[in-house]
Amino acid sequence: MSRLLRASVFLLVAACGGNYSAPSRLDDACAIVNQRPEYLSAMRSTEARWGVPVAIQMATIYQESKFVGNARTPHTYALGIIPMGRASSAYGYSQALDGTWDDYVAQTGRWRARRDNIADATDFMGWYMDQSARGLGIPKTDAQNQYLAYHEGRTGYARGSHLQKGWLMGVSNQVAQRAVLYDTQLQYCRG
Repeated sequence: MSRLLRASVFLLVAACGGNYSAPSRLDDACAIVNQRPEYLSAMRSTEARWGVPVAIQMATIYQESKFVGNARTPHTYALGIIPMGRASSAYGYSQALDGTWDDYVAQTGRWRARRDNIADATDFMGWYMDQSARGLGIPKTDAQNQYLAYHEGRTGYARGSHLQKGWLMGVSNQVAQRAVLYDTQLQYCRG
C-alpha cells in the first residue's frame, strides 16, 4: 500500500472516530464548555427535557468518565496476569451499563443513541435521574442522592446499599461539591 493511500485511510478513520479525549481543565466549567461547546448545548437540551441541572450532569460525568467519551471499566485479571474481561459493561461518558442503556433506548425510542455521544449520554442521565425523582422522590437538584441512585441503581438505593459503603458516601459528597463549583462557575461564564 502506498504511503499516500495509508495516510488517506488513517485520516478518514481518524475523522470518523470521534473525539474521545477529555477537555484539558476539568476543574473549570467555563474552560470545559469553551473547549467543547457541544457539551453545554447537549446538557442544556437535557436540562430542558428532563429538568436535571447542567452542573449536576457535569459533576456526574466528571465522576463517571472524566469526560472521556469511550471510557470503560478496567480489565480484571486472575492471578494478576490472566485477563478475565472488564469489571462491568459500563461504557461512555455516562458509564451506562448495557441493560440500563437498553431500557433507556426502549423507553425513549432513541434507537440510534450511542453512549459515546455526549448528547445521547446526557439525555440518558436526564432520563435516569428523572426516573429516580419520580420513583424515589429524589429532587433533581440533589446531586448527592441522585448520584447515589445512579451508582447503586434505583433498587440498590431504595434498599440502602449505599449506606454500608463509606467510600461511596465520600464520593457522592465530592460529586455534590463539584456540582456547586460548576454551577457557580457557569453563572460567570455564561454571560
